[in-house]
Amino acid sequence: MRVLLTGSAGFIGSVIARRLEEAGDEVVRVDALLAQAHGDGASLPEGTHRVDVRDAESWPDLLAGVDVVCHQSALVGAGVRVGDLPAYAAHNDLGTAALLAAMHEAGVDRMVLASSMVVYGEGRYACPEHGEVAPGPRPVAALEAGRFENPCPECGAPLDWRTVPEDARLDPRGSYAASKVAQEHYAAAWARQADAAAVALRYHNVYGPGMPKDTPYSGVAAMFRSSLERGESPRVFEDGGQMRDFVHVEDVATANVLAIRAVREADTGSLESYNVCSGEPVSIADVAAMVAEGHGAGIRPEVTGQFRSGDVRHVVASPELAADRLGFRAAVRPADGLARFATDPLR
Repeated sequence: MRVLLTGSAGFIGSVIARRLEEAGDEVVRVDALLAQAHGDGASLPEGTHRVDVRDAESWPDLLAGVDVVCHQSALVGAGVRVGDLPAYAAHNDLGTAALLAAMHEAGVDRMVLASSMVVYGEGRYACPEHGEVAPGPRPVAALEAGRFENPCPECGAPLDWRTVPEDARLDPRGSYAASKVAQEHYAAAWARQADAAAVALRYHNVYGPGMPKDTPYSGVAAMFRSSLERGESPRVFEDGGQMRDFVHVEDVATANVLAIRAVREADTGSLESYNVCSGEPVSIADVAAMVAEGHGAGIRPEVTGQFRSGDVRHVVASPELAADRLGFRAAVRPADGLARFATDPLR
């Protein structure tokens, strides 16, 4: 099978490329080497085509004979500044639309898209009295007062979090999240209009060797690791009780290989979305503690009470649909992988 892989030099893409080639697939490697992910002056890996994903005219020759496109290229991160909005719209939304149009022209009708759990916004919650409810954005005044948990919008009672299935409503809370929802919508529209098939993999918090360091556009685990390398305490926002799911990059690569196989046999005309997660929820405070313990320098995390107004409190995925439809179950437990991550090499 011939797979065109965008973002092939990136943290996740490089592992997917290796796994596909180990399985005997031919990989057309493509990457734009964005400075946010690779730093300034990064060199192009051997055998990789340097292509701006937004440039539709670059794609025809590369797409010749391709069976599936695995689209990993994206500007990632939490959307640190309002000024990031144009970059997310350009690289993620316009880039995906340009690639889909080029695929249609080239007769390529199968795609696996790297999406994200950020499309959900807040996770799923239940009130003891009112059942499942959807809390709105947390008021800044409540966060300033240290009231971090979401109250029931009906009665104000504390809410319990629940796992989020793929059919949950999409409620992006930041610029990066909005761009990932747009990517899924473009892929769904393309699948219908082009009689094609697409799979969106909603990654939860991915970590592992090769993550970029010392940048707010990286993941929180890498930021904790970078603090430790500087001899500083990892700074944990809020009270550290935020629940998340952390999934190792090798498991993410497994999910992509399975999705690439599955999308070739999928019915056309629709997009299927799957959570890619470990299935073992963990608090942010525990993540910091696991990385600090694995680092071994005796530095303890610091819970600061700081917050970002666009952050959500809890978002934890259900792994069941990916297990049922793709046969995907994560192999690396967070307790093991996060401790190893403390000494993994970073980019």
